[in-house]
Amino acid sequence: MFGFIRLGVLGFIALSVIFWLVRIYARSLHREALEDEWAEAEAAGDTPGPREIYVEIGMKNYEGSLLRRLIWLVYILPIALVAGLIYLVNYA
Repeated sequence: MFGFIRLGVLGFIALSVIFWLVRIYARSLHREALEDEWAEAEAAGDTPGPREIYVEIGMKNYEGSLLRRLIWLVYILPIALVAGLIYLVNYA
């Protein structure tokens, strides 16, 4: 029983670290893409407005996007996989 609790606690800590790293990385990639988009539009002569405002609006749109929600699979998939393996080993 103690091993199961230790697995749960250490697994949760590891998944939390991975989740935050993936989340920060995805935000960074999206922000960089928005900055590149703005620079391309500026070079083409189409001024979408101040860079900071353009990026902030894009980041607010990202906060509600499907990509951001899919990052939660970092928690869901490993937990489901371990639960499935435990079930198969013990009850199959």
